[in-house]
Amino acid sequence: MNPPINQQTVILTGATGYVGNLILKQLSQLFKEVRCITRDPSKLTNLPKNAVAIKADLSKKKAITSAFKNADIAYYFVHSLGETDDFEEIEAQTAANFANAASNAQLSKIIYLSALAQNSKSNSAHMSSRWKVGEILRNSGVPVTEFRASIVIGTGSMPFEAVRALVERLPAMIIPRWVRQPLQPISAEDLSKYLIAAASYNNRKSSIFEIGGADVITYLDLIKIYARSRGLKRFMINIPFISPSLSSHWLRIFTPAHFRIGRRIVDSALHKSVISNDSAKIFNVKVMSTREAVASALSNEEKRLEFIDANPPLRNNNRSNRSHWQLGTRFIEKRVTSIKGDIEYASSTIKSVGGSYGWFWATWLWRVRGALDRMVGGVGYRMGRPLGKLEVGDKVDFWVVERSSEKRLTLRAEMRLPGDALFDLKVACSNSPNTQKNIELTQTVTFNPRGLIGYAYWFGLLPIHTLVFDRIHNRMVDRIQIHTEAKL
Repeated sequence: MNPPINQQTVILTGATGYVGNLILKQLSQLFKEVRCITRDPSKLTNLPKNAVAIKADLSKKKAITSAFKNADIAYYFVHSLGETDDFEEIEAQTAANFANAASNAQLSKIIYLSALAQNSKSNSAHMSSRWKVGEILRNSGVPVTEFRASIVIGTGSMPFEAVRALVERLPAMIIPRWVRQPLQPISAEDLSKYLIAAASYNNRKSSIFEIGGADVITYLDLIKIYARSRGLKRFMINIPFISPSLSSHWLRIFTPAHFRIGRRIVDSALHKSVISNDSAKIFNVKVMSTREAVASALSNEEKRLEFIDANPPLRNNNRSNRSHWQLGTRFIEKRVTSIKGDIEYASSTIKSVGGSYGWFWATWLWRVRGALDRMVGGVGYRMGRPLGKLEVGDKVDFWVVERSSEKRLTLRAEMRLPGDALFDLKVACSNSPNTQKNIELTQTVTFNPRGLIGYAYWFGLLPIHTLVFDRIHNRMVDRIQIHTEAKL
């Protein structure tokens, strides 16, 4: 008999990837310890309770042995999708090393996520590699629960982000033949339920389960469903003779996918990807339709506000306190400054925005923006805010309070915009190596454009936005520093 889940230790590979990150928090709430194996622990920030980062390269056999000591269950989400052209050999070797370590440690089970496609002699290298990895894991002698899923509908899933980027950026789209292949998308929430349920599944031998959503559609259907969910009209131009290679370059230009990932997406889409049996019903997961999955993905993205706390890509980490990048279709601009100051005063400073307090710099510009908004039927610059503490739902000029806590304020724009805008202010204890700088002031501006007009709006006003938010941030820093000096 295996000990209860809450007394077990689980190994999570691919914790920095999409699927691993999807279930990391839930695993930490269920297991005694979650060991996140990664080549770069610095990418695992703000780990939840019971989770630890372990630096290890799965391609090196001896490097992972100690990580498996006294472990019980392992999740295998390692994928070399976009790394090299010889990814099949890399994936096979990595899986073999993992399988050997799991066998030596006598794990009770391995849970693996693979790809769903109809078995065919013409299967892509990507599809064949996914199935080969499953075979290697099963040969370890450790019982393997392998899920085979079609594309995942959720923020951060590369196929979903590719579809989203195409719909948001292109008013007219070329439709090649491969977008008409049947597939059975699954929501990120439903996928999580299967993966978590597998930890308690009492399997004494290896099993393969095909999982998917409630309906069978095509990529073309998914494009139309997403467009309707965002209120966008898109024209489709059928050109069936476009090659997979040309389609891959098309994705590379207009979506977050680079060529190798774009080619894998296209290659996978060439195959029918639907469930052929209902063996996964034993997990008792009630799955969503594609429309529900898309609506849930967009809704959760807004409600959870997790993208605000995302860290900029390493290439954007420079000496400036400002970094800007794109996460999916959303633009993020973050300013972080470490200073010496009173954290309580800093907290009250970020809460004193709008209304009679003004906006720290060039409040007249905000009034001009409000007047323009009123001219097109918007709320305009209301010039008001409640006195004292701000609560969720309060109005602050042409913003509404989305989140308010002791040291944080998040505002959502109510003005008429071709997209969704958020303005977030946060103070926290600084992690700066300079002990004289004990406070970190973070200002984050995000904008999720709606259609091509949204992109034009963002880039057209970017110089003005950069100037305004730079000055606001700097004025806040100055106010906190002046107060600190006065107290000394």
